[in-house]
Amino acid sequence: MRPSPLRILPFLLAWLVACAAPPVPAPAPPACELFVLGTAQDGGLPHLGCEKPCCAGARATGRVLHPACLGLVDRRAGKLLLVEATPAVEQQVAMLHGLAGVTGRGRRPVDAVLVSHAHVGHYLGLAWFGREVAATQDLPVHCSARLGGFLRGNGPWRQLVDLRQIELREFTIGAPFEPWPGVTVTALAVPHRDEYSDTVGFVLRGPQRTVLFVPDVDGWEREPGLLERLLDGVDVAYLDGTFFDGSELPGRNLAEIRHPLMVRTMARLAARAAARPGSIRFLHMNHTNPALHDPALRARIAAAGFAVAEPGERLSL
Repeated sequence: MRPSPLRILPFLLAWLVACAAPPVPAPAPPACELFVLGTAQDGGLPHLGCEKPCCAGARATGRVLHPACLGLVDRRAGKLLLVEATPAVEQQVAMLHGLAGVTGRGRRPVDAVLVSHAHVGHYLGLAWFGREVAATQDLPVHCSARLGGFLRGNGPWRQLVDLRQIELREFTIGAPFEPWPGVTVTALAVPHRDEYSDTVGFVLRGPQRTVLFVPDVDGWEREPGLLERLLDGVDVAYLDGTFFDGSELPGRNLAEIRHPLMVRTMARLAARAAARPGSIRFLHMNHTNPALHDPALRARIAAAGFAVAEPGERLSL
């Protein structure tokens, strides 16, 4: 039996009205947003000189992970902040532009840079702002006084300063400062191998959240209460996850390359992770770290309330 046209008419009219309704506008992007631009240790993945399956497989498949780095967009001010200047700075700034939805930056690719210390995966990318590449003009680079002295006193960094391609702005450790109004940064001292500079982590405060970034530290036990002080008032923490349990580097003396093992950090922060799943996120991961390569292990980490940071992840600041 065929349905009556009169019975179909109301459904047809409703369909026509729905089709004619204006589209629902997309929600406005957050005023201030933070992005993960890199998650690996200084050498990235694949790692120069490594012929183990972790890097041989990455070369064969084209998998690439860049050194630990964050980016921030403040849409209220139209500003971009880069946290660390790694050897992959071009790719990471391009990722920041894409994630933030900005174009036309030219020779002002970002508006400020934070640098935590003088190890190659954290400051080497400053060279790309020099005359041979971007040739920026008075780009603010926020760093400690000791790191500033190192950059002024040694080539090729001295040339960047002399030609005013970068402008060193030395912060006081422990004192908040603003790269521009509306975004607050506090640099906090952490123990690390300080051959050329001291080492800091950064607390970044926006209108909605406070984020901690500590990619490099020798160990939480080096100073009583260090981890608790760093996490005070923090919503999300990106922490040093260089090694998982130490077994991934057989034959190496880990006392020479000190980092807190992920398993120990998770044991210390188990209650916090259970109460706030996903708020503790690991990066700066060595190419041998099994958490980079084993989905089952990452699932166990997530089940415990922790997370391995992923390139491109974002959160409202």
